[in-house]
Amino acid sequence: MKVAVSGPLLDRVFATYKLMHSQQTVDFVRKKHAQFGGFSYKKMTVLEAVDMLDGLIDESDPDVDFPNSFHAFQTAEGIRKAHPDKDWFHLVGLLHDLGKVLALAGEPQWAVVGDTFPVGCRPQASVVFCDSTFQDNPDLQDPRYSTELGMYQLHCGLENVLMSWGHDEYMYQMMKFNKFSLPPEAFYMIRFHSFYPWHTGGDYRQLCSEQDLAMLPWVQEFNKFDLYTKCPDLPDVDKLRPYYQGLIDKYCPGVLSW
Repeated sequence: MKVAVSGPLLDRVFATYKLMHSQQTVDFVRKKHAQFGGFSYKKMTVLEAVDMLDGLIDESDPDVDFPNSFHAFQTAEGIRKAHPDKDWFHLVGLLHDLGKVLALAGEPQWAVVGDTFPVGCRPQASVVFCDSTFQDNPDLQDPRYSTELGMYQLHCGLENVLMSWGHDEYMYQMMKFNKFSLPPEAFYMIRFHSFYPWHTGGDYRQLCSEQDLAMLPWVQEFNKFDLYTKCPDLPDVDKLRPYYQGLIDKYCPGVLSW
């Protein structure tokens, strides 16, 4: 996340991160995996989930103050223009924030939105507001979780890391559960697009495998479109729907378990 705002909007962003960094613990994340891992919240199609996001404004995002459904199509169209031959990548743009339906299921925004980080080890310097928001997190008083590696082994691979709970992790797990037929790059983009301390800050390399480092440029390429397509010029969604319905039918068709 880039923070270039002040006043009430920045106060809202900071308050969201203060709650997140105080309460995202190993125990909390494991409980959320157990709570939502059966994907029994709702049955719906991808485009029904996109439509649900019209009811959500992300309280962690200082760049945008309009519904996330528009951002989904903006991101997808930006990718489509730059990578016309990679239709799966276009679909990732549409899918990437759909895990935010958790907020509409009653979850607090600090457990849904915002930049992500590994739990179970000491937060690194590039975590947003790192110096001022973690003091009340009980894991940092636990010797198992308060060192640079914490509960992990050196270069254990991000697939073995417990990420803070939110829309990235939920959507990644949901895609696996519903057997989306997308390439591995797509799963990395979904799971780690909010992991700014890794893909932008250069931190947490001690946890990475060779596979993670090979996938990093793909996540960074996706981030260009996630970050810089946020503008108030809203796309003509009705004209775009048939194209994206075709991609959905190809890679993740039908009514899905959320």
